[in-house]
Amino acid sequence: MKHAYFTIAATAMTLVLTGQAGAADQVREQDRERIHVETQTQQQTQTQVRDQERIYGSQMMTEQERNEYRNQMRTLKTEQEREAFRKEHHEKMKVRAKAQGVALPDEPPAQGAGKGMGTGAGKGMGTGAGGGYGGGRK
Repeated sequence: MKHAYFTIAATAMTLVLTGQAGAADQVREQDRERIHVETQTQQQTQTQVRDQERIYGSQMMTEQERNEYRNQMRTLKTEQEREAFRKEHHEKMKVRAKAQGVALPDEPPAQGAGKGMGTGAGKGMGTGAGGGYGGGRK
């Protein structure tokens, strides 16, 4: 009889502990999912920032247009072809900016703008609000 009692008690204790372990596993899974979503969001934000730094007028483009721009740049073989494509794109974005009332620089940025010895964090000294491409609506 005592043996049966201990067996039942041990089984009950195992079930309780397993239930708690299962709950802990569920919490860990939720944490992993939350971290995954946060990481994905950060990566998307970084991609958008990179696009804005590299694609002139990207803030006025759809995701599909930015993808098409990148794909087109990858297919071009020479720097001259890429520069011609950038200039053509720049003119299109100037027209679009004017229609939308957005201020863009008159000249395309120098190739490699924004790249240098810095850590890559922030916009650098003295740029303040509106730095980079676009500058926002007027």
